[in-house]
Amino acid sequence: MSELHSIAVTTADGTVTDLTAYRGRVLLIVNVASKCGFAPQYAGLEAIYRRHRDTGLSVLAFPCNQFGAQEPGDAAQIASFCSLTYDVSFPVFGKINVNGDDAAPLYRHLKRQAPGLLGSHAIKWNFTKFLVDRDGAVAARYAPTTRPEDIEADIVSLL
Repeated sequence: MSELHSIAVTTADGTVTDLTAYRGRVLLIVNVASKCGFAPQYAGLEAIYRRHRDTGLSVLAFPCNQFGAQEPGDAAQIASFCSLTYDVSFPVFGKINVNGDDAAPLYRHLKRQAPGLLGSHAIKWNFTKFLVDRDGAVAARYAPTTRPEDIEADIVSLL
């Protein structure tokens, strides 16, 4: 099992688990926020997930309130927003921090594997995306402004 798959994460219902269930799958991991201007990307993420889930893609969303307090809701409110607004069917995990001393272990790992612009390890905003291959290695990091449909060819190349 890769280091990534053994990292503890918390589901929306508060259960602590790891990513073992996603071993062997291509992952698109995204920090999300309901009130963010990039929230319409949920639609693109869902469309890509539906097109490719049967061939090995999983989209994993991690709500984060660190940027402009754009994810103020609790797990039930976030789930309701995702379901009612964008018909999201991929997993939305428990709220996390992606920067700072209390950054989630998953995001510490992702940022080490794929630094951002000029080698920065900080996540700059909501909807930063990490594409992970079937072996758990980070293949690419994408800016919040990069639309999901613009990286679909990269996803398909790993499937």
